[in-house]
Amino acid sequence: MPPLVLLTALSMAFGWRIRGQFGHEAGAAIAGALGAMAIALLSGRQDWQRRVHYFALLGALGWSFGGSISYMKVIGYTHSSDSATVLYGFAGVFLIGFLWAGLGGAGTALAAVLDQEKLRDVVRAAAVVMGAWFVEDVFVDAVRAHGGRSWNWFDSDWMGATSAALAVSILALGRRRIDFGVSLVLHLAAGWWIAFGLLVPILGLHLNPPRGDNWAGVLGLFGGWVVFSRRRRLDEAARSAMLCAILGGAGFCLGQTLKLVWIATGVQWGWHATMEWFHGLFHGVALAIAMAPLLRGGSVSWTAMPRMEVFAVLFVVWVIPYLNFRRTPPIWLKHVKSLPAAFHGLYLSSNFLPSRGWLGWIEIGFVAAGAIAAALLVRHTRQSLAPLSGSWESRGQLLYLTLLWTMFVISTVHETAMLEPMVLVMQMGVGLTGAICMWLLLASPPVRSTAVPAWPSRILAIGLAAAIVAPVAGWTVKRALYGDKFGGYFYMNHIRFGPNNTNDKR
Repeated sequence: MPPLVLLTALSMAFGWRIRGQFGHEAGAAIAGALGAMAIALLSGRQDWQRRVHYFALLGALGWSFGGSISYMKVIGYTHSSDSATVLYGFAGVFLIGFLWAGLGGAGTALAAVLDQEKLRDVVRAAAVVMGAWFVEDVFVDAVRAHGGRSWNWFDSDWMGATSAALAVSILALGRRRIDFGVSLVLHLAAGWWIAFGLLVPILGLHLNPPRGDNWAGVLGLFGGWVVFSRRRRLDEAARSAMLCAILGGAGFCLGQTLKLVWIATGVQWGWHATMEWFHGLFHGVALAIAMAPLLRGGSVSWTAMPRMEVFAVLFVVWVIPYLNFRRTPPIWLKHVKSLPAAFHGLYLSSNFLPSRGWLGWIEIGFVAAGAIAAALLVRHTRQSLAPLSGSWESRGQLLYLTLLWTMFVISTVHETAMLEPMVLVMQMGVGLTGAICMWLLLASPPVRSTAVPAWPSRILAIGLAAAIVAPVAGWTVKRALYGDKFGGYFYMNHIRFGPNNTNDKR
């Protein structure tokens, strides 16, 4: 296996396993950032290495969207005693993997193909949207703290889609034009609302009731990306995203199929965590294969963008770790009975929300570290700092390793409170994966663009075949191993159809 493919696969396996500990969008961003940086750093293209921090930023954002989809019950369907439910479950698993990888591939591809002006527009829009989401979180939490409504509508991210559109609209008014980044966000937000509004409230389609229906909104995001890429003639990026989506959907099915095989052996082990590792591995293979044809493109001229570069680096080394680590204090409080929720008037973590006070001990540490990091980065833009004065390849390697080992330490601290033999072995496996990634990053030669494959023909036909074959293959394996019996390992035997359905059970 070529080093680029192997490093990307193991990077995302590392990140995806840690994603399983923290969950949601912030967890998926870990894998997205590491996988995208792996591709940029082993690409052999100096222009990609020059923008490695943008690969990390857009890769993290692209892969994060799928983290909003509720998928555990869909996984549960594949264990069911009901044959139709099993097939439905694998089809749902393919859909979720398709959407997750499609948007992840789109974000990574944008970092590769955009010229400097358009990339600046996208990063500016991303910064404005993230600021709007922060304000939205503070507002909603303040309303809840004072007994207000929950703002929950089909357990979806409708407010996030709306606030993103409003934020970039204000940006466009201020700049008196709709630039590339604003247009991208508006297409995504419009796609979210069109798909979600049509599929859920109007048609009443629910993937895994009574759980949330963000799947419909994420489907709209991908649809908005397809429309945008066609209008903006981003043909190569669109093909890369589509190929990544197809392979990612098939890989999601394969990971769950393997889990059912492992369970059938009767060996007691954390097979779900193992499946997460393999899901990341297959997503990494999908991303590397989908991005490989872009290596054939011409290089892009580049000049410094100090403010954008500082923002991108801080997002990788500060925002991603904080958004994940803030989920650790509740785990400590749950498992360490002697640990008080608050001491000396400060909570362990407030998540920056006013209902629990603006600062907790976690925030104090992160704000201080973030302020120092920001000051050093700004200083570097004016007067080079020695550790950051090497080649762009070495700087990119430093950024990759910083995120890799920071997240490993945070992951280990997160797991320490509930440390058991199986958890310890799994954590050792995560650390070993990280060590192999470090070796591959520093010791592997870059890929040669002449050695990569061209775009496969008939991508849509391949996708249709994969959408049929992967779920049917998973259903066949489950039927062969378990017949009409419940596959076990799951907390209950979920059934999607018929009078005995469990559609009122989470």
